[in-house]
Amino acid sequence: MKVFSSTCTFDYSWEEVSTANWRKYCPWNDKSTHVVAVDVLSRSVDPDTGILRTERLITCNQSAPQWIVSLFGGDSTSHVYEISQVDPAAKKVTMCSTNLTWSNVLSVRETVIYQPSRSMPGMKTDFEQEAQITALCSGWQKIKNKVEDISVERFRENSKKGREGFEAVLEMSRRVFGEQRELEAAGQQPR
Repeated sequence: MKVFSSTCTFDYSWEEVSTANWRKYCPWNDKSTHVVAVDVLSRSVDPDTGILRTERLITCNQSAPQWIVSLFGGDSTSHVYEISQVDPAAKKVTMCSTNLTWSNVLSVRETVIYQPSRSMPGMKTDFEQEAQITALCSGWQKIKNKVEDISVERFRENSKKGREGFEAVLEMSRRVFGEQRELEAAGQQPR
């Protein structure tokens, strides 16, 4: 098993980040064009804690390395199962996802956490990401290590693109909803 981890701080409040998170795969995010569908499987709010729990199926067009396709078969469409919890009292979003496609060859379990920044809690949001990547090629240690190393590197590249795309979504959300709030404060109807 290999572990990829990453942290950063977004210059947006937790409220902005937790709201924009639902628009992460929107059309104006040109870094997520590989995501072709996001289907909500279930959504519920715990009446005691106020925690919003959502299960989603994310469908992507992502090509696997040709040598893996040749060895194991498959196509470019992949599916990821995600469970997220938004805890408004603790101001914490936790998202856990796992791959469904190729899961007999490679297991990827990712956890992402958004919470107010320790340094500037009302103005910035800390992001923590960890992915546990395990190739399931028992007995083939060299191939297993190669698959895990390639997967970690691809995860690193995709993670960087994902943060860049999310920054664009955050900026667009701030502009759109900032204008809407200004209009409402001025007593005008938003467009």
